[in-house]
Formats: sequence, structure tokens, C-alpha cells
Amino acid sequence: MTDIKSSSPGQRPSTDDAAAPALALHTGISDPRTLIMRNLRQSGIFVALVVIVALFAVLTDGVSLSPGNITNIVLQYSYILVLAIGMVIVIIGGHIDLSVGSVVALTGAVSAVLVIQQGHPWWLGVLAALAVGLAVGAWHGFWVAYAGIPAFIVTLAGMLLFRGLTLRVLDNISLSPFPAEYQQIAAGFLNGLLGGQGFDAFTLLIGAVAVAGYAVGGFRTRVARIRYQQPVESFPLFVARVVLVGAVVMYFAWQLAHARGLPIVLIVLAVLVLAYGLLTRRTVFGRQVYAIGGNLPAAMLSGVKVKTVNFWVFVNMGFLSAVAGIIYSSRSNGAQPAAGNMFELDAIAAAFIGGAAVTGGVGTVVGAMVGGLIMAVMSNGMQLMGVDQSMQSVVKGLVLLVAVAFDVYNKRRAGSAR
Repeated sequence: MTDIKSSSPGQRPSTDDAAAPALALHTGISDPRTLIMRNLRQSGIFVALVVIVALFAVLTDGVSLSPGNITNIVLQYSYILVLAIGMVIVIIGGHIDLSVGSVVALTGAVSAVLVIQQGHPWWLGVLAALAVGLAVGAWHGFWVAYAGIPAFIVTLAGMLLFRGLTLRVLDNISLSPFPAEYQQIAAGFLNGLLGGQGFDAFTLLIGAVAVAGYAVGGFRTRVARIRYQQPVESFPLFVARVVLVGAVVMYFAWQLAHARGLPIVLIVLAVLVLAYGLLTRRTVFGRQVYAIGGNLPAAMLSGVKVKTVNFWVFVNMGFLSAVAGIIYSSRSNGAQPAAGNMFELDAIAAAFIGGAAVTGGVGTVVGAMVGGLIMAVMSNGMQLMGVDQSMQSVVKGLVLLVAVAFDVYNKRRAGSAR
């Protein structure tokens, strides 16, 4: 085995960079159970997603995995996944936002008034909705960051305030329909760009590119961790993981390609996931959010501008709420006073189920996406089975409770191990 020379703190190890790929082939943990237990919070949700998908596939005789139904899941729950991205960042920072459902309704209402009622171009409605979302985020950010009011109280007030403004903007009536261009945001597809006999080749190409990117990114991360003497899985397990993920992604792409092609909203969601994944893991701002949520006094002593970071966390939440509002209004082809009702609870549930810690400082964008998908697959599966709406709420509530209890258990287990 290649020898990794020790290095003093803050310095890169002196291992030759050219030897790193070879090192990556021979170093690592071979026991899958050990790897799972090292990161039980994150690995558990992936296992849960697989189990839930398999369960509903059996209970619905495969209908839940049909091309049309997979496409419907993407279209129906995309706005919740967008909200979950922003919500997990808020929760990582040690806050909560109860107003996102009302902001979804308000931004959709502003867009509808401009486009449907006043006849302005569809893109002007999109820009206006984004501007309103940013303004709402700045409003919340000011009261939380600079006035020092807890986010729970500020956003609870915002939930009431912006729901009332939605009723005022719409004059308590629904507006529809949007022009075809606006509807394409959430209901449009890219199909036939590269042809295909009975399927869309472009969708399969995008899936293959995604798998290749995952494999390359995973290998680079593996090499970097070995260079810094961090534990990784053995190379055969790494290959098995890439193959498994690749098979799932390609199956998903295959089903979409045999339905209506690649949904435009899925492209929007993928861009957001990639952008915010990089923001949280690779930027100073992202690290500061984790620092604030994990240990606020230490972050302040380290020179983190806590007020500024908190302000922009809520501005970002307002922006993503506006994006979700645009997608939802496009999907529903109109704006309604009751739009976005309970969306905040779905977004919060997605973040917690996805591994975010109640006390802050822990969570990932990918985890929130998996948590959102768990909620989406459960809701969709129960609808296909004809389960009563009241029972669906009971199941969702129990799943959320179990997820939070699991987080508490992990913390106690980690504390007792020290």
C-alpha cells in the first residue's frame, strides 16, 4: 500500500498527486455495514426511498413505476422540491420559515394579475414574481437578522400577512388561464430534439451525461478524501455504488423517454440542485451557514458576519418561494387565493426526513431532495391506491415524527460514543 506521509494541520499531505488515482483503487473500507453506520442519517434515507418505491410498486401492481406516473410525480411535486432546497438551508442556519406557502400564493397572484388581468407579456409576470419573492425575503431577513426577532415569529406573521395580501391582490377571486408560453414552464417537455424510435433520445442522453458526471465527481471526491487521509469505501464498493445509481437514473430517464420526454421543470430543478449543492458545499457562504447553525458563539468569534448571512438566507428563501410560485401557478394554469396552503409543512418535512437536524448545522440539498421524493412517492402511491386524504395526513405525520426521532437517536448515540 502506498505510504501517505503525515502533514501538519493546515497543510496538504505530501503524497504525489500522480499516485492518488492508484491509491484510490486500493484503499478503503470493504464492509458495507461499516460505511452505512458511519453516516447513518444520510444513508438511511436512501434505503428508505428504495424500500418505499419498491413497496408501492408491489401494492399498485407496477402502476407507480409506469412512464406516465413517473412523469406526473415530477410535475406534481416539483414546486415542493424547490421549496425544500431553500428550507433546508434555512434549517441548517438554525431557523424555520412558516410563510413559504403564502409567498407561493402571493407571487403567483402578482404574476396572474399582470399577465392574465392586465395583458402584459408572460416573462414580465415571471420577473415580477421573482421581484416580489426577493422583497419578501428581504423583509423577513431584516426582522430576523437586524431586529433580532426569532424566525418562527417573523415567518408566522409573514404567513398571515402575505396570505392577506394575496386575497387583496386577487380581490378574493381566481384568475385563469395563463398564455401557452407561461404554461410551458411547468407543463412543457423537450421531445424529439435528437429523434428516437418510440422514445426520446435526448432524454436518454441527458440521463447518461448525469450518470457520467456523478461517476467523475464521485471519483474526484474519493481521491481528495484519500489524499487527506479520510475514510472511504473500497474501490469495488465505489464501483457498485456508481453502477447502482447509474441504473436507477437510466431507468428513470428511460421511463421519461417513453412518456412525453424531458420535462422543462425537471431541467429547472436539476439546475437549482446543482447550483445550491455547490453553494452549500463549496463556497464561504455555505460554510458560514453551517457554522452559524452548528455553533453560533463559535461562528461569531471566528469573524462570521452572522447578521449578513442570516439576511441572505431569508432573501434566498424568498427567491426560491417565488420560483415555486411560478411553477405552481404555471402547473395549475392560474392563481387562487388558497394556493400554497400547507406547502411550508411539506417543505419542512422534506428537509427533516432528508437528514436535516432540528437544532441546525446539519443537512444537505441532496438529502432534502430525497426527503421530498419520499413524501412525493408516498402521496402518489396512496392516491393510486385510493387511500382517504385524512389517512394520508396521518401517515405523513408519522413519517415526519419518525424522521425527527431518528435524528434525536443519532445524536444520543454519538454523544454516548464519546
